[in-house]
Amino acid sequence: MNHQDLINACQQDWQDYTEHPFVQQLANGELNKHAYLHYLKQDFLFLKHYARAFALAIFKSRTLAEMREPLPSLTALLDTEMLHHVEYCGKWGLTESDMEAEPEDFGTVSYTRYVLDTGMAGDRVDLFAALAPCAIGYAVIGQQLLNQDSTRLDGNPYRSWIELYSGDEFQAGTQETIERLDSMLAEIPLNSQRGQRLCEIFRTATRMEVAFWQQGMNAAR
Repeated sequence: MNHQDLINACQQDWQDYTEHPFVQQLANGELNKHAYLHYLKQDFLFLKHYARAFALAIFKSRTLAEMREPLPSLTALLDTEMLHHVEYCGKWGLTESDMEAEPEDFGTVSYTRYVLDTGMAGDRVDLFAALAPCAIGYAVIGQQLLNQDSTRLDGNPYRSWIELYSGDEFQAGTQETIERLDSMLAEIPLNSQRGQRLCEIFRTATRMEVAFWQQGMNAAR
């Protein structure tokens, strides 16, 4: 099996995630500012747990090669992506201390703890299956938004978000994630109990992504 099998096993949930109204309104510039600010603050908290998940992947590794594998992603998260996120949020009037003090919304708690719990209870493959919807989905969304006619870049306050996730650097990083996941899945039959369990992990994490968008929309009401 491979990553596309995981997506195919939850096609409706995947569509709900990658074509969510939050994303579509962001693309045409009509997303409520308060929804976006809530998303930015919660995404900061999410990224901290995302880094913890990559640290857990090292803990769960058996060989030195396996231990080295997640290290670039962990280093990039802590040294580069979190810094860029803080700098970007500063342009929206949010400081790092503001975001550190922000309470975690229910969707953030549910999603991040699900990923960490999956990794703790299972193995590296379980963990990376739970992490996959985030990295793969954002790359898919970035490309879709860049190519669809309804996306407006000129005068769109969210243009930089679209350009980030459709950009070559993020797309290349996602391809590396896909190749790593596919190598883990290659020897697992899709219709086996193990394969179906991984599909369910991926589907649940995808549903969590839908809830993550929705909590931003709900914050604007």
